[in-house]
Amino acid sequence: MKRRQFLQAAGWGSLGAIATTLPRIAEAQASSLQIQSFGHSCFRFTGGGLPAIVVNPFKPGGCTAGLPLPRQSAGVVLISSRLLDEGYAEAITGNPRILFEAGVYRLGSLQIQGVKLPHDRLGGRRFGNNVAWGWSQAGLSILHLGGAAAPITIENQILLGSPDVLLIPVGGSPKSYNPEEAKATIELLKPRLIIPTQYRTSAANKDSCELGPLQPFLELMQGTPVQRPGSTVTLQKASIPKTGSRIIVL
Repeated sequence: MKRRQFLQAAGWGSLGAIATTLPRIAEAQASSLQIQSFGHSCFRFTGGGLPAIVVNPFKPGGCTAGLPLPRQSAGVVLISSRLLDEGYAEAITGNPRILFEAGVYRLGSLQIQGVKLPHDRLGGRRFGNNVAWGWSQAGLSILHLGGAAAPITIENQILLGSPDVLLIPVGGSPKSYNPEEAKATIELLKPRLIIPTQYRTSAANKDSCELGPLQPFLELMQGTPVQRPGSTVTLQKASIPKTGSRIIVL
């Protein structure tokens, strides 16, 4: 693939390009973060003066059978696994940097951390490993858990931190959290904003999708406010809850 730049865990650019000045930090914190959903666990993040970031583009099939192929431009593509439902970047334009392995990566003022988690409840023996991706954009800390299926260890909790925005699978299957597991992880990580991912929708092929619907998760999280802005939401640091959490369904 001539135009694809798959990067392994090393670093981007020189250390001299990493330094961020205080005015740039202030500008990022004052700007907005736009999150656009394309279904399943595919999202595009823009804002904060950073290149567009697309996470987990897919090839339609199974649980995404009725969804269009995500055709978007990006500067960075983050892939949680090489499975086709979260690791198909052929339709992404813009000659993006593609990350698929755990590690710390830098591009100018952008730092991205990938943390390896099992993609099943058997220590990765069935579906291998999943990479959870964390970074800061527009003054907000973001954590996309990809297809996490195993409990978060203490060591991983230290790496993952407590994000402002958490994208977490909730539909249950052999390779992602069910509602109870998702709730336990939320209680551990204590995010301010929760975006559910990987649940059954009308786009699923009923014969080949093992995910459950969103509603059981929402019922389990009863008492947490739910916002349904459509396919896109715009966030600012000042607008997120100071205490407690809010669920955003995209």
